[in-house]
Amino acid sequence: MEIIRVACLLPLLVLTACQGKSLSDSAAQRNVPAEWTFNFFTPKALPAVVTFAAILDSDGKDYRFNTLNRTPDLPDVIGEWNDKDRVSGGYWNHVKRPPRHIIFCWDSIIDKKVYETHLTIPKPVLDKMLRPSEYRDYRGRTAYYDRVQIGLAPEGKVAVWLQGSGSEPNYRVTPSVVKTVSGDKLDICKGITRFSNGYEYGKDTEDFIKGKKYPYGSW
Repeated sequence: MEIIRVACLLPLLVLTACQGKSLSDSAAQRNVPAEWTFNFFTPKALPAVVTFAAILDSDGKDYRFNTLNRTPDLPDVIGEWNDKDRVSGGYWNHVKRPPRHIIFCWDSIIDKKVYETHLTIPKPVLDKMLRPSEYRDYRGRTAYYDRVQIGLAPEGKVAVWLQGSGSEPNYRVTPSVVKTVSGDKLDICKGITRFSNGYEYGKDTEDFIKGKKYPYGSW
């Protein structure tokens, strides 16, 4: 993994301007997490792979990820999103403070194209990530919303959640900005792909979509 921290995301990222105001004061709590994680997933048998991510966290630090956790499909996410399924953790995808602005490149294998997504998490949601949850974790300890889950579906559709604590459902997030482009509208994702020789469906995908109508659900 290569992570480069600089003062601010380059204008090329086309994110909201860097925020000078830190949320550190609201985070001055004893058990605040040491890091926040983010993970990507797809519905069952509708594969995609995230290839690059740039994140500006709530304190204005810029992170770049050329190596990321895998992008799994969740077997119970079929036809529509739900608020209960969770992505397992991974090694690479973590930042020091809650992620605020995220831009990422992804190969939609099911759509056979590259997408570029820009999203911004609203400040009230960032504040929620910095406060203890009303729920305890599975060990009965104080818990925080320290994991962001991002779902990737056909047609370039993107959905965002904070992972719930313990038995709590995941918390669906409405980004203040979410924009996905492809083709000649690609900017930083132009030329970034793991499938330069083209896309092929695996047998699981072929079997799953047989007789179904694209985009294989309501996303």
